[in-house]
Amino acid sequence: MSIFNGSEPVQFDDDLPKNVDVVVIGGGIAGISTAWFLIEQGLTVLVCEKGRIACEQSSRNWGWVRQQGRDAAELPIMIDAMNSWEKISSVVGNKVGFKREGTLYLAKNEDELAKYEQWLEIAKPYQLDSRMLTGNEVNEKVSNNTGRWIGALYTQSDGRAEPFTTVPAIADYLHERGLLIKENCAARSLDMEGGMVRGVVTEHGLVRANSVVVTGGAWTSRFLGNHDIKLPQLTVRSTVARTESSEDFFSGNAVDQKFAFRRREDGGYTIASNEYSEHFLSADSFRYMTKFAPLLLDNIASVRIRLGGDLLGRLFAKRHWSSDDVTPFEQTRVLNPEPSSQALKRMRVGMRNNLPILADISFAETWAGMIDLMPDVVPVMDRIESHPGLFVGTGFSGHGFGFGPGAGKILAGLIIGQEAEFDLSRFRYSRFFDGSRMIPGPGL
Repeated sequence: MSIFNGSEPVQFDDDLPKNVDVVVIGGGIAGISTAWFLIEQGLTVLVCEKGRIACEQSSRNWGWVRQQGRDAAELPIMIDAMNSWEKISSVVGNKVGFKREGTLYLAKNEDELAKYEQWLEIAKPYQLDSRMLTGNEVNEKVSNNTGRWIGALYTQSDGRAEPFTTVPAIADYLHERGLLIKENCAARSLDMEGGMVRGVVTEHGLVRANSVVVTGGAWTSRFLGNHDIKLPQLTVRSTVARTESSEDFFSGNAVDQKFAFRRREDGGYTIASNEYSEHFLSADSFRYMTKFAPLLLDNIASVRIRLGGDLLGRLFAKRHWSSDDVTPFEQTRVLNPEPSSQALKRMRVGMRNNLPILADISFAETWAGMIDLMPDVVPVMDRIESHPGLFVGTGFSGHGFGFGPGAGKILAGLIIGQEAEFDLSRFRYSRFFDGSRMIPGPGL
């Protein structure tokens, strides 16, 4: 299977129900995982997806399922999510491709090693199996490398899965058990009554619901903005490639300051640049400049600011529409940006300089995705108090694939009123407007 481009036939086309308990807007890993836990509780759920299930970042990511390097508030949730990954893998089957093959953060100098070692203090309360490796131990883990790595941070219990197939496989499993899914079904607006959310108006009609959860990835801020709900969220383009089949020299996930690689079930490797992403200026770039400035300054060497493409369209994008209007979500079914040639060149340099075994191997496919980024690089998972009945899970900032089942469990718990197992204050929506400083996580 290859990356979604929007031309694929519709797989899920249920009749639109008059009412359900919950409408989930967005069929990525967070939305489908939320549906998983709601269905377990016996609720009726409809997933509305403007394009195809997992057509955007949920199928375009690196495929890492990692605990290592997580923000302190994310880590206990991610540790618990590993149990969900085990269950999902066991009941859904081989298309998930979940395996615990470990994660390596590779270092070429002492400063990088020291940075990684600091994170062990975050992991210590949880007795995670993370540890530092020497250069010799790295060479034992990653065969046929050029010996430039002097050590690494390693978590053996971390895993990987296959983004191309994981979420569609979970959706198919849930669909057989009563989950309603409708692709090519953009949610146009919330249906409000007496100040309460009472459902969703889709391009195909109204669906009544007690609760609505928006898990729309890069589109979330725009959908909420139509209802004057401000969400400081920007996007960055990240380029990824997969190689032709190769000898297995490391079976897990690995990254250094320049590039990343991950073993795939098809026998190749997923490759990405860890030093090259791009933000295309838009009206939101200026609207939320002060909130994002610290993050962008800290990452000035790796994030390029771009003017290209439809700059005027981004600067003067339509911000409000009625439920009768054709919306931006119908006009662009699938965000399918062109991969960056510069990023691909940097990947090639990383492969050639560090992994001779991959130096001459061909890329079987290249693609790009738009990552939904928050100013503090952690998601929003919360109810929106100004709109009772509305919940939001977004802004996973490039590390949401592995975290998805954890997010789904949290969002489902919020919807049904369960007492939270974890401290969720870091993920509250109000942090952007209550004077809180935007403090990014460890950035590993």
